[in-house]
Amino acid sequence: MNQVELPITPLPQPLDLLIVPRWIIPVVPAGVVLEEHALAVHEGRIVALLPVAHCEDLQVRERCERPDHLLIPGLVNAHGHAAMTLLRGLADDLPLMTWLEQHIWPAERRHVNADFVATGTRLAIAEMLRGGTTCFADMYFYPAIAAQTAIDCGIRAQIAFPLLDHPIPGVPDCASGLQQGLQLHDELRHQSLVSLAFGPHAPYTVSDDNLLRIRTLADEVDLPIHMHVHESADEIAGSLQQYGERPLQRLQRLGLLGPRLQAVHMTQVDDSDLALLSRHDVQVVHCPQSNLKLASGFCPVQRLLQAGVNVALGTDGAASNNDLDLLDELRTAALLAKAVSGEPTALQAHKALHMATLAGACALGLEQQTGSLEPGKQADLTLIDLGDPLLQPVYDPLSHLLYSSNSRQVSDVWVAGRRRLSNGQLATDLLPADIHQQVANWAARIKKEDQPDES
Repeated sequence: MNQVELPITPLPQPLDLLIVPRWIIPVVPAGVVLEEHALAVHEGRIVALLPVAHCEDLQVRERCERPDHLLIPGLVNAHGHAAMTLLRGLADDLPLMTWLEQHIWPAERRHVNADFVATGTRLAIAEMLRGGTTCFADMYFYPAIAAQTAIDCGIRAQIAFPLLDHPIPGVPDCASGLQQGLQLHDELRHQSLVSLAFGPHAPYTVSDDNLLRIRTLADEVDLPIHMHVHESADEIAGSLQQYGERPLQRLQRLGLLGPRLQAVHMTQVDDSDLALLSRHDVQVVHCPQSNLKLASGFCPVQRLLQAGVNVALGTDGAASNNDLDLLDELRTAALLAKAVSGEPTALQAHKALHMATLAGACALGLEQQTGSLEPGKQADLTLIDLGDPLLQPVYDPLSHLLYSSNSRQVSDVWVAGRRRLSNGQLATDLLPADIHQQVANWAARIKKEDQPDES
């Protein structure tokens, strides 16, 4: 397999960590699979990829030998609603707007508070880390609580503060949401793990005036805009009826299209939409399993990639997925891309992994920090055990990861060089001892009020 260039300057001694797996896929350079190589980490950053033969004289504080494992960059979940883990399975098998308007939004109005968000977000972070995700984008209520929970758990996150025309939990109106979000941005300005984004919910829930205000402020403070866009055919029809234009055309008119916009879902894409996305370098976030479950449509991933659009991967919330397993999402994305395009060669393994790592980092503006195993980047790392007898033989470790394994094979995870998962066991600070009771209490309350006994 491939080789890498040796470090030009001497490595620090002793190194904090040396990981020696069977295979390493750095993502950059593209298509490279390394064998008999090790990855060196010091002070939270990757300092070298080098042949194992050159590691004999290195002094290291910790040496992690994983002879049957594949090392990849930590996965980037580019869209979700973390605290909705507490609504997992509440209203399944329903159309999008019925699901939202008759079940999810009423449940949120009744139940969501700061404690709900703290418990649900911590549960989601544990699930994501257990599945190899080291960075996630969140869009949910009480963003300050979600941000602090991510910091406490030691995971990288982009927190979008939600903005709608009508009142939402914790915020009476869009103006107040903007004020709170900008204050939070100031408070977290020097945080290394957590960044912020504007989170207008969708074109159909935010007026022109508020979208213009969001665009102006985003330009001033240089923050991304994270937004559901073209999620369903009904959204397109409603926009045409109300505004006489498709949502993406309306966003162009209002000046929101650009590299800063993270357009989530994009299941409805015609030729004019494709041209706008490509021309303005819009970031697209693909959530295949949620879209399939809600029958929202199919994001044309292969056409987007061929047009030069950056496409990242997200799970969406656990209420519409119903899990936060990005490896499983990755397999669905690859298979769906082939079916939608009619091309069995669509979204091949290396491109698929790029979507779940570096493309996600690029979409969130974090490509200088994470998404690939390059010296100088933060040591966000995921090890996957391919040694199970039921997974043999292994001809191509990346193809095997994509089509034969799942998150249960994730063994070890580091964020900025800090181990968050060890031999399949989460770090002890991630979940309080009574988390099961906390979740059970919320579930009992929600079930009683939202799924009454009809007998």
